[in-house]
Amino acid sequence: MSGVSAKKVLVIAYHFPPGGGPGVQRVLKHVTYLRDAGWQPVVLTVENGDFPARDESLLAKIPADVRVERVPINEPYTLYRRFMGRKGAAVDVNVNKSSEQRSGWKEQLSEWIRATFFIPDARIAWLRPATRRAVELIREEGISAIYSSSPPYTCALIGRNTHRAMKLPWVASFRDPWTLFLTTPDRWWLPAWIDRALERTVFTEATAVECAWQGIIDDARGKYPELPVEKFHHVPNGYDASDFPTIDYTPNSVFTITYTGSMYGRRTPKALLEALELLHTQGRLEPPSIKLRLVGRFGDDVQQMLTASTFAPSIEVIDYVPHQESIAHLMRSEMSLLIVDDAKESAEIVPGKVYEYLGVGRPILALAPRGSAIETLIHETKAGVSCPQSDVAGIATAVDQAVQRWKDGLPIASPLLNEVRKYERRESAAQLARILDHLLERS
Repeated sequence: MSGVSAKKVLVIAYHFPPGGGPGVQRVLKHVTYLRDAGWQPVVLTVENGDFPARDESLLAKIPADVRVERVPINEPYTLYRRFMGRKGAAVDVNVNKSSEQRSGWKEQLSEWIRATFFIPDARIAWLRPATRRAVELIREEGISAIYSSSPPYTCALIGRNTHRAMKLPWVASFRDPWTLFLTTPDRWWLPAWIDRALERTVFTEATAVECAWQGIIDDARGKYPELPVEKFHHVPNGYDASDFPTIDYTPNSVFTITYTGSMYGRRTPKALLEALELLHTQGRLEPPSIKLRLVGRFGDDVQQMLTASTFAPSIEVIDYVPHQESIAHLMRSEMSLLIVDDAKESAEIVPGKVYEYLGVGRPILALAPRGSAIETLIHETKAGVSCPQSDVAGIATAVDQAVQRWKDGLPIASPLLNEVRKYERRESAAQLARILDHLLERS
């Protein structure tokens, strides 16, 4: 749509093309499909972001009629890399590091600095310049509402300060919980108190809170039970079939399982590798008869696990690739692998890529806690099987049954297409548009 007569919403997001990853996809698709629901986005993002992953191909996906304003940022990661001796390496601030990764004095000092001075995160230096430009954009464009996407949580503070200055309806969006989450630094009492105070102001002052998974809402309402339940809205992630390459699945010469994304900390392939070893010990699976393809970014501990495995010759590791190419790897596979962090907090986590896995249509093997939101989604759509990482025998049985059905020419899973289609990105954007419409009517 041209957007000439549409209401305008200011979208504040650090993660935006040329950045890559699930967070970028959520904001980009909202920006794309809000236009079909009567809202014209104006995007405020970073000019020189230090992204964990870059995907230049996504720049072409930004609608031509969407204004994108890029504000420079001073980030600490150049100094961090120089200090750590990691020239050119991207820094992922949302990595939950294991104790082994923090064992060196440099890591411990860096983590203490991060936890003490970067509140709520290392993008805090962007707060003032981005807020100043946000206010200017609202005046220039005649904007009616504000939408902020976090993490980084600095974006929520930009949204808060802009809301305070301009008195416009503000939707604070969260893809992860804020304080006391898996990726939260281990702060001592004073910075922890400041961080919690900032979080409270955002949840209290936001006109509405939009969350990518229900567990974020549960976390926020558990901390701030005085907030009205109607303030919170669950708008799930989704998939966009228009992003999928035109590929017809044809069986591979060996059974191929593909994982896309990243692995670090408590998100590892350990349980799957143990399940493959169990099948090998039982004489049910030989390394040449299976292929494990991992596409993305992987920590040193994960690389060591892969190298030490009996199935190492059957493992293919591919560095981060453009979004469409990543999807193509899934579409050419017998099975998609999803791994959720092995932690009690993970039960409510629903990674954005699971919806993409659903849209691709290949059977899913999910390693997720029993009773988790992921398990519920897999059962609801009948898209595959979910096993907890502690159930190595169950994972082995799931792989064995999938391979046998594949050999017999039988479907591994029969997804309920109507249930899957509920998670199209266009529908998620329509939900957000309805929230914005409601807030505008009330203002």
